[in-house]
Amino acid sequence: MKALARLQNQEYVGDMSLEGEKHFSQRTGILRAAVLGANDGIISTACLILGVAASDATRDAILVAGMAGLVAGSASMAIGEYVSVSSQRDSERADIAKEIWELEHTPERELAELTSIYQSKGLSPALAKEVAEELTKHDALTIHLAEELGIHRANLAQPFQAAVSSAGSFAVGAGIPVLAAALTSDSNRIGVTIGVVFLALLGLGSTSASFGGVKPGRPMLRIVLGGAVAMAFTMVVGNVFGAAVN
Repeated sequence: MKALARLQNQEYVGDMSLEGEKHFSQRTGILRAAVLGANDGIISTACLILGVAASDATRDAILVAGMAGLVAGSASMAIGEYVSVSSQRDSERADIAKEIWELEHTPERELAELTSIYQSKGLSPALAKEVAEELTKHDALTIHLAEELGIHRANLAQPFQAAVSSAGSFAVGAGIPVLAAALTSDSNRIGVTIGVVFLALLGLGSTSASFGGVKPGRPMLRIVLGGAVAMAFTMVVGNVFGAAVN
């Protein structure tokens, strides 16, 4: 209990009253897609722009590379999310179909299974059976999906939603370094782009932490360090490759 209290004090940010109760885990799917898309958009496009800039390329070449990265990355994120979430949806549908068949053909076994689940949660055998029977009368499929498989109809996989969310957040994130490079003079382009990207990553880390209900320090540090390593590595490669080509 002490460890749990310590974890809550360190990580949780929010209203602990009943009226303000929030369940941040319900946002996991949307949060993951949005943060992943924006983070990839900012870092991958910034790395592309900085890598090309480090090779002493022209302004036009840098901007073309940045726009190409924005469009290609958005399309890739959309397709990748749609395919992966569709696979998850297919698995969920298969499990739902299996559960429907079992409820229709082996209801006694399903009732016994549900009773066993409630017993494992601490209910007495008699009370567990009574609860299982009452819930089965109300909505057998819903309760079995939730208790046996952890599937909730409100949280079923949404491939199209995930694809749009990922592509949109990637495009927004990628647009930040592209605009920074486009609106800056040649002599300051690399420095300004790096500065703008760091600010964007700090903002993304803070926003995702707030949306997820945790303190911002660790998420911000994690996302900024990852971006810094990626950009540094890409600039070194771009500089070396540019020197070799020249």
